[in-house]
Amino acid sequence: MMGALFSFMAMAIGGRELSFELGTFEILFFRSLIGLLIISIFLFRSGWQQVLTQNLSLHVLRNVAHFVGQFGWFYGIALISLAEVFAIEFTIPVWTAVLATFLLGERLTKARVIAICLGFLGMLIILRPGLGVVNPVSLIVLVGALGYAISHTLTRKLALRDTPLTILFYMTLIQLPLALVLSLEAWVTPSPSTWPWLVVVGVTALSAHYCLTRALVLADVTVVVTMDFLRLPLIALVGFTFYNEPLDWLVLSGALVMLVGTYVNIQGEKRKP
Repeated sequence: MMGALFSFMAMAIGGRELSFELGTFEILFFRSLIGLLIISIFLFRSGWQQVLTQNLSLHVLRNVAHFVGQFGWFYGIALISLAEVFAIEFTIPVWTAVLATFLLGERLTKARVIAICLGFLGMLIILRPGLGVVNPVSLIVLVGALGYAISHTLTRKLALRDTPLTILFYMTLIQLPLALVLSLEAWVTPSPSTWPWLVVVGVTALSAHYCLTRALVLADVTVVVTMDFLRLPLIALVGFTFYNEPLDWLVLSGALVMLVGTYVNIQGEKRKP
């Protein structure tokens, strides 16, 4: 989990630094390019035959949704506080619980209803509708969180049929041309000073999810989710220290409400027979 926390923060800092020179779509292009190169090395060692899949259409649908999620996340990183982006990202379990009910036929339990209600309450605390004009960038990040939730829901179906490397391979392969086409209109050739940050984003995008997955294998999900919440105060401290971003207690409070909802849902899942 320490590896995951470090990776997520490094990716956010890399995205912010790159945004001063490159557009969001171009960042996503290089992220996919570097990721594809790294995954290809692992596939070369473990065998390319595993990339043969009967679920190509599902991979395409998943990665269109995931691309929307990535765009919302990196776009927000460039324009609003790092803490607010990470806080809004905590709505993903809420959207996933709702989508799993309709797309996967999972039962809407009492614990899930409480988690969904607390999730939306936390979201309202963060966005503060009625207390001023809601930042449109925050809404784009929220749409990105919904895209991530659709992606996570479809990943559950794919994980029953394809290996994790296969899923990662198609993620980079499908999103690479999407990002390239959308970045051509405002293409900027990266300067030498941006390449280290491009490598940071490409590597940490993979290492974050690898570490998080390994943590879920090795430790109780309650421990993992609680530690994952540390991303928010840590990135708030980074934003305060390096980018002079004020500490917004409403953002932290809203995220804490969502964390309580997630915890209630986890405990409800444990009590299932």
